Amino acid sequence: MKKSVFALAVSALVFVGAIESAFAQTQTEAYIKKMITTNIAGGATVDSVTKTPYGGLYEVRMGSEIVYTDEKAKYVFVGSIIDVKGTVNYTKLRTDELNRVNFSELPLDAAVKYVKGDGKRVMAIFEDPNCGYCKKFRKSLQAIDNVTIYTFMYNILSDDSATKSRDIWCSADRSKAWDDWMMNGKVANAAAASCTAPHERVLALGRKLKVTGTPTVIFTDGSRLPGMVDMKALEDKFASIKNPSVAAK
Repeated sequence: MKKSVFALAVSALVFVGAIESAFAQTQTEAYIKKMITTNIAGGATVDSVTKTPYGGLYEVRMGSEIVYTDEKAKYVFVGSIIDVKGTVNYTKLRTDELNRVNFSELPLDAAVKYVKGDGKRVMAIFEDPNCGYCKKFRKSLQAIDNVTIYTFMYNILSDDSATKSRDIWCSADRSKAWDDWMMNGKVANAAAASCTAPHERVLALGRKLKVTGTPTVIFTDGSRLPGMVDMKALEDKFASIKNPSVAAK
């Protein structure tokens, strides 16, 4: 009986210690969040503060950006944490995790659908009709076969981007109208007054997913590649995905 009472007492002390430690950790993270928010020039929206398992550093997430600081928030470390062998970039792994998208939840009905070949390899792209890199990327994509591409017209670069996207969306053949404009500079026919493009929905989606530039490619495994992707890198990415297709919508 004495042994059981002693064991219970030790367990109680361990439990209380764990609660106190968790409370102290929460206080430290709240303090860091306050200090970073107050002292970074221009003001920063700190989404989360998390203690890392390396070097006593704390991860500070601001949107899609990650920086690190000490428990006193006296110093801010900008850059990647890489293991000593140089084989694992922990910062990139964490960033990829934070930026992962649930592809099945994307509102594909708000995207321009393009199918080539059997269409089994699926991806989504955020593009602006006035984006030069998007136009180059669209031309490069002609070399890729057996794909389904969902293009979200993300109008963030120019005042007339929304107008161009609306005319393309309201065309009889959206996919053709988009390619005609992006690859050949052929303007789509003026849209009917009764036609409404999903401009606001796509803007809200891009902001929610923290898409800050075009083009941005999203794959069915939830990963993304910002910027104009090299075709070999695109093929390699498709090859790495176990199930690169989703049910067509």
